[in-house]
Amino acid sequence: MELLPRPRREVAPGAVHVPDWLGFDEQRELVAACRGWRGYRATRLPGGGVMSVRTVCLGWHWRPYRYTRTVDDGSPVLPFPGWLGELGRRALADAYAGPAEDYHPDVALVNFYDATAKMGLHQDKEERSPAPVVSLSLGDACVFRFGNPEHRNRPYTDVELRSGDLFVFGGPSRLAYHGVPKTLPGTAEPELGLTGRLNLTLRVSGL
Repeated sequence: MELLPRPRREVAPGAVHVPDWLGFDEQRELVAACRGWRGYRATRLPGGGVMSVRTVCLGWHWRPYRYTRTVDDGSPVLPFPGWLGELGRRALADAYAGPAEDYHPDVALVNFYDATAKMGLHQDKEERSPAPVVSLSLGDACVFRFGNPEHRNRPYTDVELRSGDLFVFGGPSRLAYHGVPKTLPGTAEPELGLTGRLNLTLRVSGL
């Protein structure tokens, strides 16, 4: 148990970290939902490299660097559930302390990180909408590197994201470079029943 609560903070303009946003029961329900979505796969990049995270997409399928309605084998992408959109609106309202009725995410990328997986610095820029990205973390903690919209170099801020944490980025930080240089294996609560890290990012495609 934490001796002192972790405070929420604005990491950059429009980028807000809300620790422990999801209660433990909500975390377990979300882990169960992630297990029910079939088809996790490592994405192959145009240069031939293969990402170390495994991903399943809801609503739209992300492939570098565009969205399609079918996954790589031609089968239809999994639907985006309405309850996940409601969760996204609640997250955005809490992070920005304001109404979020007009936030309607229609795509989610669910990434699974094992003990050695990482994510290079990148921008989320395939969406045609400038609406914020809502990110939820489950399982093992990670180092989340949040940079600037101009390039992959400094300035950036390293934030430890733990299970249940919420991170939202929009406005001036919507196109900020960000990534996960490392995960922290063995840091999840055993009762969660998850080995590794799950990250859900909700976006508005604008498509």
